[in-house]
Amino acid sequence: MRVSLPQRLLDLIAPRSCCVCGTRLAPEESHICLACNLHLPRTDHPIHPYDNDLAKVFWGRVRHMERAAALMYHHGGSQASYPIYRLKYHHQPDIGLTLGRMMALELLPHGFFEGIDALVPVPLSAKRQAERGYNQSELLARGIAEETGLRVQPDVLARREYHGSQTTRGRWERNANVEHAFSLLHGDKIRNSHVLLVDDIVTTGATLCACAKLLEQVEGVKISVASVGFVDQRR
Repeated sequence: MRVSLPQRLLDLIAPRSCCVCGTRLAPEESHICLACNLHLPRTDHPIHPYDNDLAKVFWGRVRHMERAAALMYHHGGSQASYPIYRLKYHHQPDIGLTLGRMMALELLPHGFFEGIDALVPVPLSAKRQAERGYNQSELLARGIAEETGLRVQPDVLARREYHGSQTTRGRWERNANVEHAFSLLHGDKIRNSHVLLVDDIVTTGATLCACAKLLEQVEGVKISVASVGFVDQRR
């Protein structure tokens, strides 16, 4: 990564720190230092996108599911979870773009994006997005788009209302909480397309299944999934 002189000067005046360990970042590093990046609990999903523990979450639940991958395993409270927490709860939107680019760079060498036409971020309710100031899933999608050139379609789905975070809910509560939470707005924009649903963390897959079932109503749609984190229920 080539770093401009102004960026180097800015780093001298206002040093940036790693959002995982807090150490000072080198000019060529973005949000996560090299040491922490190397120690993230990465999955092997990019190598086995059709048959991995995340893909199996959707087997029998989403008819037109193609492939799925998460960048890393998510363990609540661990240092590796700090980037997501900072993105979602500490108003650091730039981390979303960085994580999106990281996802893309991990997946590109394995042909994960071949045949995919558009990126569809999981939407937030209008109230939640106004509170946060952005949709973290859309930022992830835009980071992926920077590396892949794929178009982002943030207006295909909408979240009707906010019923509270999924974080503390069990499997059945999660399913019930999102059963009617989303609506299809502009399905015409993805007709006969292969779309990549983008989310931050997948636990039971309830949110993504609810979104996928709406997308499946559109003629000729195929669906894949990408997320930053995956909570493996077997661990």
